[in-house]
Amino acid sequence: MASRTTQTVVHFSSAFRLPGFDAPQPAGDYRVDHDEELIEGTSRLAWRRVGAFIHLPAIAIQASTQQMVPINPADLEAALAKDLEQS
Repeated sequence: MASRTTQTVVHFSSAFRLPGFDAPQPAGDYRVDHDEELIEGTSRLAWRRVGAFIHLPAIAIQASTQQMVPINPADLEAALAKDLEQS
């Protein structure tokens, strides 16, 4: 089955927390990878999201280590909406 990974950058104006995170993450820009697989049998190309990962720490923070943490896309969208309401 064919698969692809798309990358986006999300911005948080204030510290945020996602379910499963031990501590709040600082405001900033974060790279998010979305893994998708091709849905076969359709008359046109269609992709299904099978995973999402956020890269920690934020892009602008200089750190010796980075990690890629699996996240639920719905939780990310909710955190972004909450951040937008607060700004």
